[in-house]
Amino acid sequence: MSVHTHDHIDWADRLAQLRMADALDAEALAPVARRLVSMVPERPTLVDVGCGAGGMSVLFARELARGAGGTVALVDATPALLEEARRVVSAAAGERVDVVAQAGDLADPALGSRVAAADLVWASGVVHHVGDQQAALRTLAGLLKPGGVLAIGEGGLDMRCLPWELGVGRPGLEQRLLGARAIWFEGMRAGLPGTVSMPYGWPRALREAGLADVESFGALIDHPMPGSDLLREYVVHRIGWLAESAGDLLDADDREAVAALIDPDGPHFLGKRDDLFLFGAKAIHCGRLP
Repeated sequence: MSVHTHDHIDWADRLAQLRMADALDAEALAPVARRLVSMVPERPTLVDVGCGAGGMSVLFARELARGAGGTVALVDATPALLEEARRVVSAAAGERVDVVAQAGDLADPALGSRVAAADLVWASGVVHHVGDQQAALRTLAGLLKPGGVLAIGEGGLDMRCLPWELGVGRPGLEQRLLGARAIWFEGMRAGLPGTVSMPYGWPRALREAGLADVESFGALIDHPMPGSDLLREYVVHRIGWLAESAGDLLDADDREAVAALIDPDGPHFLGKRDDLFLFGAKAIHCGRLP
């Protein structure tokens, strides 16, 4: 069953793309998981809010399994994603790591009353889907035990995957897709219930949420060409998704070019190319509850 959340995105429909992104990001994000787990006590409780397909919590579970164990609690508003996350994290957890899954939405201010107090809370690409982002950060901080750590994945550098010239359409298609995506994002934010402006960056927002020792760091995603079969499949999904998001923000020529690029039976199909890549960076911001 398809489920549309308050941001009007059918996240269950994006499950295949989320799985592929998790696989491609794993190598770069494993050190992030290790760094964050090192900041909390042994046998911690970790809560992944907006866990998606579970990729980051798989990495958390593996880190905990290497040590004394702990608990990974998965929270998501989309049942299909929550079930997928429970499945893959349980498979990675081992005997010393408990995995629990619970339906929940960061936009619900009562979330804290239903989730166990955590040593580490992780939320990646989630806060910007809530109208009042500062209030969402306060909700996340409210899930922490004293001394606990909140880490969010927000911002960074847009992923790039295409050569400048593709042999179909005008050069620079990916740049126009990303530009249209930025306009779509502005409209998505404006259409969220209770949207509130947050005219400052994530580190200040964490401090406003009551956290101390705030820091930011990055994770570089780098898959050079020619790329794997997985990368090619992901790029096909990504370009189709960007074009779908852009809608009428793209002109007819660009829409026609995208159609040719994602057509598996056509001569310009991206899945047959050997010059695709994936390059970008994810930004992580974290702070500790005093």
